[in-house]
Amino acid sequence: MDTRNRKLVLPQGQANADINVTPLVDVVLVLLIIFMVVTPLLNRELDVKLPATEATESSAPEASQVVVAVSPEGQLTLNNEPISEADYIPRLTRVLAARRAGDRLLFFTADDRAPYGKVVAALDGAKQAGAEGLGIMTAPP
Repeated sequence: MDTRNRKLVLPQGQANADINVTPLVDVVLVLLIIFMVVTPLLNRELDVKLPATEATESSAPEASQVVVAVSPEGQLTLNNEPISEADYIPRLTRVLAARRAGDRLLFFTADDRAPYGKVVAALDGAKQAGAEGLGIMTAPP
């Protein structure tokens, strides 16, 4: 028998072992596009200057520091004294004007439940009053 002219014939119902790469390529291209779109969004960062830490005996702020706090109800306090929104900027301006230039640092703290608009208004008011630097406190004074 001559084996050169014989073809391999598969019986009916036999599975085809060839891999269909079209769906694989489609999935890989979709994933590539997703990663290309998402990757630039991951680089958005907020620069934060963290102070050097050192052990201290007391965590309370010094008497000469200016601390503004916003309560959960949106009430403003300046150095633990309640203050109205209308009097906030003028009074803070007087407090900061009594300090020398370069020493007008303001520490700010807000409760987690404080209204966001009040917090932003208090921060903007501090800048309007002449605060040269804002420190965010992570724990209430």
